[in-house]
Amino acid sequence: MKKLKQYMGFALLTMLLLVSWSASVQAAERLKPFVLAEKTTGGDFDAKVAEVKDKLTQAGFQLVGEYTPYEGTHVDKAHVLIVTRDDLIKAATASERGAFAAPWRVAITQVGDEIQVAYPNPAYVANAYRLNSDLAFLSKALANAIGAAETFGSKKGMTAKKLRKYHYTFGMEYFDDPYELAEYDSHKEAVETLEKNLTAGKGGVHKVYRLDLPNEQTIFGVSLKMPEGGDEHMDDAWVMSNVDFESLKTTAYLPIEILVDGKEVVALHMRFRMAMHRPDLKMMGKNSFMNIMSSPKAIGKALETAAGGD
Repeated sequence: MKKLKQYMGFALLTMLLLVSWSASVQAAERLKPFVLAEKTTGGDFDAKVAEVKDKLTQAGFQLVGEYTPYEGTHVDKAHVLIVTRDDLIKAATASERGAFAAPWRVAITQVGDEIQVAYPNPAYVANAYRLNSDLAFLSKALANAIGAAETFGSKKGMTAKKLRKYHYTFGMEYFDDPYELAEYDSHKEAVETLEKNLTAGKGGVHKVYRLDLPNEQTIFGVSLKMPEGGDEHMDDAWVMSNVDFESLKTTAYLPIEILVDGKEVVALHMRFRMAMHRPDLKMMGKNSFMNIMSSPKAIGKALETAAGGD
């Protein structure tokens, strides 16, 4: 009987240790910034764009906007679809400045004969943007609609805990250190000013989409293209040609968002947004942050001009 009790005690301890270990492993799950939905060789690029768009809309996603960010730089063709859903909007707007996650980007990129379909990883972004939701419903919906072959964008990935307080290194911005672009007397005035300036392409910043959200929040997706005589360091194509060098492309980094939050106009700082999407970029050397060291300031200036700030 004594031996039986000892055995049962040992078995119970072993079970508790296994449960604890399993919980620890789950808690320390490492997340990567992007999901590759599918990768195909051959086929028509425009037909693939239409196919992905149709699959998303059939699955209940609302198409907010779409555009071609660049062509003939480091990829042959690229097209980005921006979609959303009511449950995504609800989850995103429940957190402070979580509205940045309300529009979701799906990119179709062609490199040679290969066509890649990819999107930001909902679980990764949910933690990086400090949402109250893990966006598991979005992960499932996207996987069911267009696929989820693998995650990529970081060799080791990051834990949810690290993502929630992420910054690249000392002196670089966190999620709650955005560009403060402008402030107006009303939300309406801020939105109208942005509409006017984006239509005019001020600062080389152009409107891709607009998404109106609850509680006086409006988010604009914008493209950045160097104006004549301007600074190439703010240009989307120039930036991506320097950092998007690996075989799986991170086109779904684009477009950049501007958020009108009440009377304030803000945007995630490039030193946070780029680092969060590309955490393995080296500080120095080829294809590193050093190559684009002038871009955060140039982009901030362009966005401020578009927002009508000082």
